[in-house]
Amino acid sequence: MTFARIAGTGSYLPDNIVTNLDLEKRVDTSDQWIRERTGIEQRHIAVEGQSTVDLAEQAALRAMEAAGIKANDLDLIVFATTTPDKVFPSSACLLQARLGIENGCPAFDVQAVCSGFVYALTTAEKFIRTGSSKKALVIGAEVFSRLLDWNDRGTCVLFGDGAGAVVLEASEETGILSTHIHADGRYEKLLHVPCGVANEFDAVKAGTAFVEMKGNEVFKMAVNTLGRIVDETLEANQMQKSDVDWLVPHQANLRIIAATAKKLNMPMDQVVVTVNKHGNTSAASIPLALDEAVRDGRIQRDQTVLLEAFGGGFTWGSALLRY
Repeated sequence: MTFARIAGTGSYLPDNIVTNLDLEKRVDTSDQWIRERTGIEQRHIAVEGQSTVDLAEQAALRAMEAAGIKANDLDLIVFATTTPDKVFPSSACLLQARLGIENGCPAFDVQAVCSGFVYALTTAEKFIRTGSSKKALVIGAEVFSRLLDWNDRGTCVLFGDGAGAVVLEASEETGILSTHIHADGRYEKLLHVPCGVANEFDAVKAGTAFVEMKGNEVFKMAVNTLGRIVDETLEANQMQKSDVDWLVPHQANLRIIAATAKKLNMPMDQVVVTVNKHGNTSAASIPLALDEAVRDGRIQRDQTVLLEAFGGGFTWGSALLRY
């Protein structure tokens, strides 16, 4: 049997750091309020002229270096983002050109907001399982700060920018054990940006071209939904909670992360937490956290790792893998 196995990880964060104390000077909020409700202390924000593909390129180069491969060894690029550089071509195609890949490999974007990386990983894994790909680059990258109303204290304190990447390789060794992705569009208006190409100009004039969120409702849905996806994932693999070595969750809110860990009966020292340093980086948050834990030696080869995410749509998903 052919598995899709992570051969290398990489990440990149903009140098510009915005702390809670910085935000106190911009909006009616406080460091204490933000920490108590979210666990966030700071976030990285892209500077003017710095794009999603700029961040993704650096993460990709680091992932390829870790995997010991060159760009033209790749035969697939799946790029998860909600903040593409252009309407078209895709950020994946722009990245392909940046990396100097000339082999004609397929490259496309996936949009599932905060669940985007899990969706992209699921897609690439299927290509490898079917033999359509041997080496795939999976990216999650965002400049989510460009979607924020910096006068809205309920949203501007939550998000940050960044990029994470993994190289997946076909292997006879166990890799990704299973993936599970879901969506329910009925909850669209609880977390959305109420504009698009069709009504962009009207939305900009009306001042509604930014993230809008009903925080309490989203929190409740996230906790309940992530609990179900944990059960679904373990049942599909006939595993017990104690079989999972590490939880690498989407980094949206420390209280949501802690609730998921409790569902797994997992102590927080087995949970990779970066939300305090990165904020919510949407599709980038899981690969950023994964890369940090791999590089600092916490996650070791042959350990079992659970990735899980919940995002606008609503979308949600998980991936269980043997790293």
